[in-house]
Amino acid sequence: MRYKYFKRALFAAGFFQLITLTACTKTNKHEEINIEIKNTLGFSRYEIISLQRNKLQPLLDKNDPKNIRIKEQGADQYLVTQWVDNDGDGKGDELLFQANVAANATAKYVIMLDTIQVAEPKAKTYSRFVPERIDDYAWENNKVAFRAYGPFAQQLVEEGKEGGTLSSGIDLWLKKVDYSIIDSWYKKNVANPGYYHIEHGEGYDPYHVGASRGTGGTGLWEKDSLQVSKNYVNYKTIATGPLRTVFELTYAPWSSYGVQEVKRISLDLDSNFSKFEISYRSNKMIPNYTVGITLHDKKGEVNINKPKGWFRHWEQIDSAFVGEGIVLSPKLIDTAFVHDSKTADQSNLLILTNPKDKITYYAGFAWTGSKQIRDVMDWDEMLDKQAKIIANPLEVKVIK
Repeated sequence: MRYKYFKRALFAAGFFQLITLTACTKTNKHEEINIEIKNTLGFSRYEIISLQRNKLQPLLDKNDPKNIRIKEQGADQYLVTQWVDNDGDGKGDELLFQANVAANATAKYVIMLDTIQVAEPKAKTYSRFVPERIDDYAWENNKVAFRAYGPFAQQLVEEGKEGGTLSSGIDLWLKKVDYSIIDSWYKKNVANPGYYHIEHGEGYDPYHVGASRGTGGTGLWEKDSLQVSKNYVNYKTIATGPLRTVFELTYAPWSSYGVQEVKRISLDLDSNFSKFEISYRSNKMIPNYTVGITLHDKKGEVNINKPKGWFRHWEQIDSAFVGEGIVLSPKLIDTAFVHDSKTADQSNLLILTNPKDKITYYAGFAWTGSKQIRDVMDWDEMLDKQAKIIANPLEVKVIK
C-alpha cells in the first residue's frame, strides 16, 4: 500500500511540475508587443509590413529571432514572417509580415515568442541569378515575373554570336499560376530551347524587349534622344522570400554623363509592381532622368495621368491583352510623352524626372490571360490604387 501511495504521490508531483514548466514556457505580458495598423483609404489593403529590429528589441534581448511569431489579435494561427538582412552582417534588420486591413479601419496584431513552426506557404516571392540562361537575373511572386540581362549576354551580341541580348530594358513573363515557375521554365528551356516562349498551361514569355525600355527601364533624355545603359555588370541577392525578394543590379558608367547606377529592386507577395529604388551619380549635372515603357508596334493605347503619377500602356499580345504601368510620386515628374520612332524598339512612353541622386518608382503589369484583370478599366483602377497606396502608406504603431 505504501508503495502504491508513493507512486501516486510521485506521479502527482511530476504532473504538477510538468504543468508548472508548461506554464512557464508561455509568453507572458512582458514578452508581447502589440501593433496597430491603420488604413486611411476607402478600400481594403493586403500588404507587407516592415518592422525595424530596434522596435522588437524587448523580445530579442534574450531570445532567438527565429522564435518571434506574429498573429492577428484574437486569432489562433501565426502568420508567415521573414527577416531581411539588408547590410549582410548576418542579423535581420527588419521583420516582415502580411497585414490585412479593411477600408478606413485599424487592424491589431500581437508579436510574441514561440517555437511552433509556421508552414512554408505555396505562394511566395523568389529571385535568382540564372547561369543556365547565359546570365539572366529573374524575379517573381504569385502574380507576375520579370527578368533583366547580364554582361555575358551583352558580350555575345557585341561579338556577333548567337543567343545574346543587349538591353537594360525590363522583361515581363506572363504567368497564370500562383506558384513559382522560374526554376521550372529555365530547366525545361535548357532541355527544349524556346520552351518558355510557348504556352504550356502556366503562362509564357511572348514579351519583346530588344533595345526598348521594356517596362521600367531607365535612360537620359537629351536633344530629342534617349541615352541608355547596357546590361547590368554585377548583381547582389539580398533576400529571396517568401514575402519579399530584394536584390541589386549594378551598371557600368553609361551615357555622355558617365552615370554610375545601382538599381535596388524588390517585389512583395501579392503585388503586380516591382519597386525600383535607384541610386545614381555623375561628375556632371544629369538632365531628365527617364523611365519608360516600350510601345512595341505602336498599336496599343496610352494613358498619361501626370496629376496622380501613373502611366499606362495597354496592348494586345497574341489572343489576350497586357497592361503595363509605371507609378511614382507626382512631385518627381517633369513631363511625360509618347516618343514615336521609325527605328525598331525605340518607340517608348517616357516619363522625365529631375531627382537629385535617387529615385523610387514602381513598374509592373497585369495580363488578362491570368484572370487578374478583365479589361483596361480594371488595369487603370489597379494603377490608381497603387498611386493612392504610395501616397498613403499604412500607419504602423508599435505599442510595447
